[in-house]
Parts: sequence; C-alpha cells; structure tokens
Amino acid sequence: MVSDPGVCPSLAKDGAPRCALKSFCRRIPVSAPLAGVGLLIAFLSTFGCLVRAPGLSMSMAEGDTLISVDYEVFGKVQGVFFRKYTQAEGKKLGLVGWVQNTDQGTVQGQLQGPTSKVRHMQEWLETRGSPKSHIDRASFNNEKVILKLDYSDFQIVK
Repeated sequence: MVSDPGVCPSLAKDGAPRCALKSFCRRIPVSAPLAGVGLLIAFLSTFGCLVRAPGLSMSMAEGDTLISVDYEVFGKVQGVFFRKYTQAEGKKLGLVGWVQNTDQGTVQGQLQGPTSKVRHMQEWLETRGSPKSHIDRASFNNEKVILKLDYSDFQIVK
C-alpha cells in the first residue's frame, strides 16, 4: 500500500526508490503527466477544436468556451408544453437563445452559452423534454465557437 497516493508507487515508505534504476525513479507526483494533457487541450481549444481526452469530463476538456448550436426536436413535441419546459431548462442552465414550433410539427431553436452547459441541454433535448412529450430524435447543426452571446435571455418565439 502506498502511503501517498499522489506519489510514484515504486517508492518505499521511507521515500527511497525500490526500482533498479534509483536515479531514474524520483519523487514525481503521479498527476504530473495529466498537466501535459491539460496543456494540450488548452492549446487545441485555441484553434476551435472540440477535443475530449479520455477520462476527462466535458467541462474540464472544454472549459468556458462559448458556443452556439441550432437544434430541431422530432416526435410528440407540440401541444405538450415543450417550448415552456425548454425555456425553463435553458434559463436554469444559464443559456440564452430561443425556441419555437414549426409548421412541420417539430420544435426548433438555438442555444448559446458555455460548452458544458450547451452539452447538458443537448442531452436534455434528446432524452427528457417536457413530461408529456415523446422525443423520437433531435438534430444539432451549425455548431460554432462564438466570442459573445447574441441574445440576453432565452425566449419562446410564437
């Protein structure tokens, strides 16, 4: 059993290396390689690349980058308060944008906000919706990184 979980496990309790190459095995925190992964993700995100490293959550990998994405939800989504629940969920997450019914019986709109919050809302649109709705599928298009929000609130468009 290792006394300090953040330290190389090949060290004995007294801190001396137990491996054959004593000069090679130093007291290096196990988390040090993860710092390099974080720097790589930060570097790639400056180019607008949406990267998720294995084992990292969306919020850790993507930070507070603002994105905009259009959506359309298919199924029984009209006449079941879907727009009202979508607006409430968007506001709860701190997102801005809009939602409206279409003539084709779908609901469409746009989401804007931090990537991790938009991802949460996308999942909500695909799987939950309003209590009486039945979602067949949701599509998301025109995703892009934005520098500022285009809206100040989350609106229902009639």
